[in-house]
Amino acid sequence: MRGRTRLVAAGLATAAMTAGLVPAQARAAGDRPVIEWTACAEGGFPAGTRCGTLDVPLDWAHPDGRTTTLRIARLPATDPARRIGSVLHIPGGPGNSGIEDIEQAAGDLAGIRERFDLIAYDPRNTGLAAKLPESCAQPAVPALTEPRDRAEYDAQAAAIAAAIRGCRAEDRSGLYGRLDSVSVARDTEAIRVALGEPRLSFMTESAGGVPAEAYLRLFPERVRAMYLDGVVDQTAGWTNQSLLGYRDLQRIFGRFTAWCAQTAPCALHGEDAGKVWRDLIARADRSPIPVTSERFGRGKLTGSSLRWFGFAPDPGPGDSRWLAFAEAVDKARHGDGSGFADAALGNARVWTMPLILGMTCADDRGYHGYEEYVRVRREARRVSPNFGGADPDALGCAGWPLPIANPSRPLPVRGLPPLLGAGTWGDFAWTDSLVRRVPGSATVRYHGPGHVLYLSGNRCAIGHATRYLTDLTLPPPGTVCLPGD
Repeated sequence: MRGRTRLVAAGLATAAMTAGLVPAQARAAGDRPVIEWTACAEGGFPAGTRCGTLDVPLDWAHPDGRTTTLRIARLPATDPARRIGSVLHIPGGPGNSGIEDIEQAAGDLAGIRERFDLIAYDPRNTGLAAKLPESCAQPAVPALTEPRDRAEYDAQAAAIAAAIRGCRAEDRSGLYGRLDSVSVARDTEAIRVALGEPRLSFMTESAGGVPAEAYLRLFPERVRAMYLDGVVDQTAGWTNQSLLGYRDLQRIFGRFTAWCAQTAPCALHGEDAGKVWRDLIARADRSPIPVTSERFGRGKLTGSSLRWFGFAPDPGPGDSRWLAFAEAVDKARHGDGSGFADAALGNARVWTMPLILGMTCADDRGYHGYEEYVRVRREARRVSPNFGGADPDALGCAGWPLPIANPSRPLPVRGLPPLLGAGTWGDFAWTDSLVRRVPGSATVRYHGPGHVLYLSGNRCAIGHATRYLTDLTLPPPGTVCLPGD
């Protein structure tokens, strides 16, 4: 997602989970699926946590066909006499383990756990590297590039499409092509049914917002409350969201240049840091900079790869990331691109892997043809002179050859409860774009960097989320959380 540091191993380093195709699951009276809860075999869970599995259809269009297994954990309410119900966490990534998320964050969510069972699960896209053929993790092209004309656009899209078809043809699990957010939302509904809860409360973050939005669309009557943290508004269309992201990134870069002007250790101190950066990416567009990475071998830094993967929106502890960025820019303008090599080369390959694309492209994330690519790229350059151009996610998905299972379309506002959102410098606009669509909703703005406040232990955001989920009380419009709150 734009506006935060990309992880080269996104979705690949997740712990391997059993993907087995299993017989139909035992069912209770009334044909309700049963989760057989047992003590969790491993992990640092709070006392009383129980683990189980749930079998769900591999293809929800054929519910009596093959199945795949979801791992689930339940952290029971600590005040059972006053228990309200269950809060289900939908993880982001995509491909993150919701169980690992909650295991790590359980201590910070003690307030929510007083009145709720906290439910976590690993969606069907968790641990895909262990579930899909090795070829699915191979890049479709040596590096994602920003096409200069229609011929280059069509050639790159065709290469990506061929790799996706090859991955799907080799996939014996049947998962590939069924990783869209509508399928994840239907899996989520199966969990609700198995829990026996008439309605659920939810908290979700980052890319988990897309299946959460699909759930809001499919099952509005089953939502008691939903807290959304740093999510993308898939209902508005990906190109719209990418432009919002560029606007935010432009503002954050302005913070960087102001910081550099006031900070002597910044390698660009005393210069116009913005101009140095723009000159560098313009030169790399004309003449890419040769680099070598220990992890990814030899390659070239293009202006596109620098715009996409070079800047860290979060300054990091002690401004360490911005110090490193400034030093990398200073070296690169003198021909040494080593400071950008791993991130640029790695991500330019990762974002053409069928494994990664299979988790996002069916959610309508790609350009709808060359004309849209040209139009949106032009607008992005106008919005953000420092970063604007093609969007790498949309470019990768431009080659998606399978059906769009989850097209962008509005939420059914009628029947939905007011929502609560939260966002930082880099993702508030995305989150608010979605939340404001439901009357009576509110979005808390965190005046600082970062991404996913409740999983990072932000006390202010967690406090608002706890009050909302418990009492259905929303903060007043314009509420802001400050660093240190």
